[in-house]
Amino acid sequence: MTDVLSDHVTRIVAARVNDPGAVAAAAARRVQASSLLGEHGKAMIVAADHPARGANGVGGDPTAMADRFALLDRLCLALERPGVTGVLATADILEDLLLLGVLDGKSVFGSMNRAGLAGSVFEIDDRFTGYDAETIAAMGFDGGKMLTRIALDDPATPSVLENTARAVDALNDRRLIAMVEPFLSSWVDGRIRNDLSPDAVAKSITIASGLGRRTAYTWLKLPVVADMERVLASSTLPALLLGGEVTDPQAAFSSWGKALKCPTAQGLVVGRSLLYPSDGDVAGAVDRAVSLL
Repeated sequence: MTDVLSDHVTRIVAARVNDPGAVAAAAARRVQASSLLGEHGKAMIVAADHPARGANGVGGDPTAMADRFALLDRLCLALERPGVTGVLATADILEDLLLLGVLDGKSVFGSMNRAGLAGSVFEIDDRFTGYDAETIAAMGFDGGKMLTRIALDDPATPSVLENTARAVDALNDRRLIAMVEPFLSSWVDGRIRNDLSPDAVAKSITIASGLGRRTAYTWLKLPVVADMERVLASSTLPALLLGGEVTDPQAAFSSWGKALKCPTAQGLVVGRSLLYPSDGDVAGAVDRAVSLL
C-alpha cells in the first residue's frame, strides 16, 4: 500500500470510528457542481456501484473491485482528471469520497436498487436497497440511478417497473435527475442475459421513457450498440452512454465517439473500463474518454 493510499484509508476509518457525523458534515460543506455538463458541453461520469451487486470482476480477475482500498485510489485519480464531471456509486463509496474531500464541483449520483445480485436466481427482482430520493436530496446530490431489467419471462418484472416508476416520481418531485438504465433481458441457461440488439435496446428505451407520472428530470443510461442513431431516436429524453466491460478499447472508444454525435447523447457514464484499463493507465483511459466529448 502506498503512503498516499494508507493515509486515505487511515482518514476514512478514523472518521467512521470516532466521528460518524463527519459524513454529513462533509456533504453539507461540499461545493456542488454548477452544471451536470462540463466545459465541453457533455457529462463524463465515473461509475463505481458494481460491488454492491456482487459484480466485482474485471477481465480475468473475479475480485478486482472487491479491493476497496485500490478502488478508492483509482476513483480519486479519475476524479482529479480534467473534464471528469461526476461520479455514480452507492452510499458506502460516496461517503468515503466525501470524507476524502474529492467531490467538490462534481455531480454526484446515488445508486438506488442493488438487490438483484449478479448471478442470483432473483437477479431480476432488483429491489431498492441503496439510496432513496429523500436521502439523495438531503445529501445535496444531483440524482439517483436505477437499473431496470425488463424480462418478459420473469414474473418479477412488473414489480421492477413499478418500483422504478415510483423512484422516478420521487426524484422528479424533488427536481433531481432520475437516471434509468433499461435492458430487455431474458434467462438463458440459468443466467440473465441482456439483449443488445438495436431493436431490443430501442424497445427498452420506449418502455423506460414512459415510467412515472413526470419525466421532466428523467435521463436514460444506455449501452452503445449497432445502429445507435436509430436506437437513440426512440426517445427525446437525454441519454448518457454506458461503457460496460471493454475487451477492445480501440473499437469501444470509436463507437462511443460516433454515438456521442447523436442529438440526445449528453455524455458518458463509464466504470470498469476506465478504472481498470487493460494497460493499467487509469489517467490515460480517462483522458482518452474525455477527449471524445
